[in-house]
Amino acid sequence: MSTTWNLDGMHSEIGFKVKHMMITHVSGNFGTFNASVETDGDDFSSAKFDFSAEIDSINTGVADRDGHLKSDEFFNASAYPHMTFKSTGIEKKDEENYVIKGDLTIRDVTKAILLNAEFGGITVDPYGQTKTGFSIEGKIKRSEFGLKWSAVTEAGSIVVSDDVKLNAELQFIKKV
Repeated sequence: MSTTWNLDGMHSEIGFKVKHMMITHVSGNFGTFNASVETDGDDFSSAKFDFSAEIDSINTGVADRDGHLKSDEFFNASAYPHMTFKSTGIEKKDEENYVIKGDLTIRDVTKAILLNAEFGGITVDPYGQTKTGFSIEGKIKRSEFGLKWSAVTEAGSIVVSDDVKLNAELQFIKKV
């Protein structure tokens, strides 16, 4: 029996971290996104994840930086308004840990990536809704997705690293 789990946006977040000047991380998130999971009943061992984020909702806490990230030097939000992920497989490592395989699309580039997911379990909230949750982490190289802007300081330090850490806290509500 197929079960659909829809995102509980009030209790979910997706973000990223990238090294700046190779000495600290700058964090950001996407404020507008959607996700769903299709499962066989309450069994997530063959789950199918589907995710989309609006690029215009990127937020690093600095308006000028957000504008630069939305420009053609990075995401080109006007031409490519969404980032998407569709799972192609899932591997259950143990009762709490999964590896989600899937295709991430940023701009006009789609690449296969792996995401580590920690399953938080299934519970019923005070309103009678059945919920589940995942903590998800991964890492990509931004240059592989056309996010190639780069600069080097006079001292030779890279301003923004190529590696980007992805993180998400996703809570889903079981569709009845």
